[in-house]
Amino acid sequence: MNYIFSIGRYFLMIKGTFKKMTKRRVLWNLIFQEVNDLVIKSLGIIIFISFFIGAVVTIQTALNLTNPLIPRELIGFAARQSIILEFAPTFVSVIMAGKVGSFITSSIGTMRVTEQIDALEVMGINSLNYLVFPKIIAMLFYPFAIAIAMFVGIGGAYLAGVYGGFLEADEFLNGLTDDFTPFHIFYAFFKTFIFAFLLATIPAYHGYYMKGGALEVGKASTTSFVWTSVVIIIANYIITQLLLS
Repeated sequence: MNYIFSIGRYFLMIKGTFKKMTKRRVLWNLIFQEVNDLVIKSLGIIIFISFFIGAVVTIQTALNLTNPLIPRELIGFAARQSIILEFAPTFVSVIMAGKVGSFITSSIGTMRVTEQIDALEVMGINSLNYLVFPKIIAMLFYPFAIAIAMFVGIGGAYLAGVYGGFLEADEFLNGLTDDFTPFHIFYAFFKTFIFAFLLATIPAYHGYYMKGGALEVGKASTTSFVWTSVVIIIANYIITQLLLS
C-alpha cells in the first residue's frame, strides 16, 4: 500500500507542478540556472564516460572475434549499435541518476529542512512549480548531452580500434555505416526524453516530500538514486519492447 500511495502522490506532484505558474521572468532565470547546473556541468563526466565506454566496447568485440571468417567491419557495426541503442542513452542516464538526481534531491530536501518551501507557500507561490517545473524544462536539453555522448563514444571506439591495431580505419568506417537504420536514432532520443523527465521528477519527489533533518537529506538522495535507476531500467525495457520488438 505504501508503494501505491507513493505512486499516487508522485503523479499528483506532477499535476501540481503545472498549476499556478510562477512569473515568466522569474521562471526564465530559474530555467537558465537549472540548465547550467543539471546539463552543462554534467558534460565533463558524460564525455569522459562515453569515450572510455566506446573504447572498451571496441576492444571487447575485437578480442571475441577470433574466427577469421568473420569480417572485422563487424567491430565498427557492434560499436555503433551498442553506443547508440543502449550505452549512450541508458547507461549514461543511470550515471546521471547519481549525479543529477542526488543534486536535485539534496537541494530541494535542504529547502524542506530549512523551511524555505513553507516560506514559498506562505508567500502564495506554488512551490512545486517554482522548484520542479524549471528542472523539467532544463532536462529537455539533456538529449543534446546524449548526442555528444554518442559522438564521443564512437570516437573512442574508432581510436581504440584503429590505433589499438584491431582493424583498419576504412574497415571501421565501413562497419559504422553498414546497414544503418535511422529509426534507431529516433528510438534512442525518444527514450532519452523519457529518461530526462524521470531524472527531473523522481529525485524532486524524494526531496520535496522528505521528512527529518540533515541526516535524512543524505538518505533521501540515496533512495532517489536507487528508485530513479530502477524506473529508468524498467522504462528502458518497456520502450524497447514497444518500439523494437
